[in-house]
Amino acid sequence: MILLQRVARVESKTKTGIFVSSFKDIFNEALGSSSPCPNLYSFSSVAGISDNGNRIVPMFSPWMSTGVGTSLTAGADWMVTQEVALPFKEWFKSGSNALYDQIFQILQMARDDQEMPYGHSTADLALSSLGLRLNELFVLDVLRYGSKDVLSCLKFFDWAGHQPGFFHTRATFVAIFKILSKAKLMSLMFDFLENYVQQKFVHKARFYNTLVMGYAVAGKPIFALQLFGKMRFQGLDLDSFAYHVLLNSLVEENCFDAVHVVVKQITLRGFVNEITHYLMLKNFCKQSQLDEAETFLHDLVGSGKGLNGRMLGFLVSALCKSGNFERAWKLVEGFRDLELVSMDHAYGAWITELIRAGKLERALQFLYSRKSDESYIPDVFRYNMLIHRLLRDNRLQEVFDLLTEMMEEHISPDKVTLNVAMCFLCKAGMVDVALDLYNSRSEYRLSPNSMAYNYLVNTLCGDGSTDEAYHILKHSIDQGYFPGKRTFSILADALCREGKLDKMKELVIFSLERNFMPSGSTYDKFISALCKARRVEDGYLIHDELNRINVVAIKSTYFVLIDGFNKLRRGDISARLLIEMQEKGHNPTRKLFRSVIHCLTEMENMEKQFFNLLELQLSRQEPSPEVYNNFIYGAALAKKSALAREVYQMMLRSGIQPNLSSDILLLKCYLHSERISDALNFLSDLYQTRTIGRKISNVMVVGLCKANKADVALDVFRDIRDRGVIPSIECYEELAKHLCHNERYDLVVNLINDLDKVGRPITSFLGNTLLYSSLKTQKLYEAWVSLREGQVETSQSSMLGLLIGAFSGHIRVSQSIKNLEEAIAKCFPLDIYTYNLLLRRLSANDLQQAFELFNRLCEKGYVPNRWTYDILVHALFKHGRTSEAKRLLEVMYRKGFTPTECTRAFI
Repeated sequence: MILLQRVARVESKTKTGIFVSSFKDIFNEALGSSSPCPNLYSFSSVAGISDNGNRIVPMFSPWMSTGVGTSLTAGADWMVTQEVALPFKEWFKSGSNALYDQIFQILQMARDDQEMPYGHSTADLALSSLGLRLNELFVLDVLRYGSKDVLSCLKFFDWAGHQPGFFHTRATFVAIFKILSKAKLMSLMFDFLENYVQQKFVHKARFYNTLVMGYAVAGKPIFALQLFGKMRFQGLDLDSFAYHVLLNSLVEENCFDAVHVVVKQITLRGFVNEITHYLMLKNFCKQSQLDEAETFLHDLVGSGKGLNGRMLGFLVSALCKSGNFERAWKLVEGFRDLELVSMDHAYGAWITELIRAGKLERALQFLYSRKSDESYIPDVFRYNMLIHRLLRDNRLQEVFDLLTEMMEEHISPDKVTLNVAMCFLCKAGMVDVALDLYNSRSEYRLSPNSMAYNYLVNTLCGDGSTDEAYHILKHSIDQGYFPGKRTFSILADALCREGKLDKMKELVIFSLERNFMPSGSTYDKFISALCKARRVEDGYLIHDELNRINVVAIKSTYFVLIDGFNKLRRGDISARLLIEMQEKGHNPTRKLFRSVIHCLTEMENMEKQFFNLLELQLSRQEPSPEVYNNFIYGAALAKKSALAREVYQMMLRSGIQPNLSSDILLLKCYLHSERISDALNFLSDLYQTRTIGRKISNVMVVGLCKANKADVALDVFRDIRDRGVIPSIECYEELAKHLCHNERYDLVVNLINDLDKVGRPITSFLGNTLLYSSLKTQKLYEAWVSLREGQVETSQSSMLGLLIGAFSGHIRVSQSIKNLEEAIAKCFPLDIYTYNLLLRRLSANDLQQAFELFNRLCEKGYVPNRWTYDILVHALFKHGRTSEAKRLLEVMYRKGFTPTECTRAFI
């Protein structure tokens, strides 16, 4: 109802009043204040994107919805969007010309329609049917209106030149030359001039005049001077207009010596006028002769010669560019007081240079001071400049004021105005309105620029409307506007995050086809996302396409691809990528290198590729044990002991002495491959060449234990102890574990005695192993009592014996469970495994103490695991407390744990 009442109110106003008033009212109501946009500052630092393409996600906005699609189809929201967009649409339409739009629509159809060619004669007929009255002013206006559409302008120029009763003038030729020059289409311009040479309907004087002006405007003043010399040789001369076009080109291209020659010719022919004075002043400024320029300007005033506002504006601009702002302002004030010329050009130059120098406060102050006495209203160019700079600084309040001011002053907007307005709407959080304007762009011939595309894409990504952002970005690239790499990256992140990899792939290929290069990190994220989605082949295709255009992928891209192909067991491609990575200057880590070799060894008929890769690596760097070690390691992981041995022998044949790592890697390979005799023989050989220390001993004992060769491991252990080497604690742990498993408890006790003798503490692993065995059987305690008799007991060993007795049931524990924890802590550090053993010990008889212990271990920061919950659930079921057991079982499931088979029997 409120919206309907507002529409009824607005319909009673004048057309201009409707749009401006409605625009202000809507903003004020949206922001909850009677003053224009009071809360826009709350958006300024968090809405839209900054000028360099960095996204700033809106923190609050009543206009933004959860998605673009829902917003534009949701009742009142849709009406609000339309009402906010309406003032903009009508204002932008006021800046367009229906007739000119129709002309360029015909020209574009003739150029773009490929399925049903419009045809030259059909286009001619369509243009002729408009009944256009061609004259110089009309043609110039049409060319100026569509200057961005170069090909259509050329077609219109050609069509107009063939119409009866109309002949192109110097001004129209210069206009088309300027369009081609600004578009940097010099080759096209020279083709145009060459085609013009072949025309039969032009006389010599006009022919040379046009060619001289053409080359001058094209930035080729030397060619123009050569043609001018040819004219003079044939007794021809330039007219006043052509002389000044040539003079301007010489000044622009810094041909200062030639400038004086041409000025002399202009003077001799009596062609000197205000344009000559302007170009002479420009010549002084281009040479940084600002004192001479200012003197020249004052001399013109003193002599009463022609003077216009453009000259004053140019000098003001030159002074500001040199940093002389105060001098420029004094010049402006001086001529304002003289009231000799219009000050619009000088004021425009002053505002422009203030904006370029970042002096926004001074620019705004000047603007409002001039407006207050109604002596100056900036043109659309200055407004656009100021708005653009204010947007960069997120000063949205001032942007809003300037936009409404332009509406009120009936300043006809151009395409730049519409683009900055769209950016403003994005920054202010009104992305739906900006999108509505974008979708209606054909109504007022809008061609969004790269900045507008960046703002739209970034804001839509922040709004969660990734699909809409994707289509807009594709359209922008198709139109020749390439987004900033930051914008592309933001959309790529969103697409990868949402798993829309097909769209991302299409976007990347779409960009590469147009030679647009997003950042390496963007490709890395995309390839990583493809690999995580198990689409490694697609990732490789993208990578291969980048290689084709000589784009070097970043290091992490290779890591992710190699890892992906390793998981697919495609060692051949992994090896190829590894070599390519090195050729591109990236050094693989040892882990990556070895993983590739491991993957390669698991392929069929891999020996040839394996040794080819080894030879290649040896040729790329100085041969060293490290290179060979990587290949021994890969073979060891694949349990290819023969392959590892061959690499080891190659190292010896090459005269490279294997280091300790080489020996350990080959020894591990034998053990992992269960080639025990080879391992023992190799160890025997090592005794002949090096002193066997703890590292090799540790590898041998632990490896034998893991190969379930505890007896052999024990022999090696005894041998190294006899040699005076103290094994690592891991040797004691693995031996104790395997001996307990085989119930050889007498040997376990001897092992603990030896540990005592060398002064090593009991580790958590060893202590837990002993307590676990004690829970299962009383044999360990019996062996302990038997073999420890007569031994000197330390406080640690004495306490350990009591614990073994307590857990095996030989010793009754009357103390609290807390005291039992303290007793264990005196022997070895407790961990979650220790607490699980305690829980198992307690839960058999005392569930209350078991749950007290559970609560305490949680309070101490230990994280219960599957076994913790299973022990308690099993005990509850066993004691008949089924409902409690099921509740705890639910907790267990929520934690991601499943009960053991023994516990499942109760369920």
